[in-house]
Amino acid sequence: MELLEKISEYLKKHELKMATAESCTAGLIVSELAGIPGSGQSIDCGLAVYSPKAKNRYLAVSFDTIDTYGLTSEATSREMALGVLNNNDANVAIANTGIAGPKPHDDIPVGTVCFAWAFRHAQEVYIIVETKRFSGDRNEVRLAAAHYALERVPKHHGDVLAGKAPRVDES
Repeated sequence: MELLEKISEYLKKHELKMATAESCTAGLIVSELAGIPGSGQSIDCGLAVYSPKAKNRYLAVSFDTIDTYGLTSEATSREMALGVLNNNDANVAIANTGIAGPKPHDDIPVGTVCFAWAFRHAQEVYIIVETKRFSGDRNEVRLAAAHYALERVPKHHGDVLAGKAPRVDES
């Protein structure tokens, strides 16, 4: 719980409002954060978007991106993060898509999760993408991915503030 409390305090201190677009975690990122009293002021929304059609409909993820790079790809998570950031009252967005299990899909190993963090700061949008592999059963992968997504927010936000994160037009 200490990690989640620290993240909630960080979001409040920096006046960050979060939106999530979650595929493999299915809303667990926002749900875990919402378990902390007072965190609601830092949450705008959480979307669970599994299917390609839902990713396109709610987040404007291009079917071309999905066809070219796959559902579990940094390109897809990037478009998910930008879609949720642009369609909500948020200045930080987290997106993920991955394979929680029980079986690999399209030769992608179980536990592979592609993340994207998007930030709106000083009238610019910044994006960080990363792929990570977690071990464990389906729900252990989902929980580890949700916590990882949250624990990276302060570091990535700090990179934005320090001018070390790529702007959307640069990446």
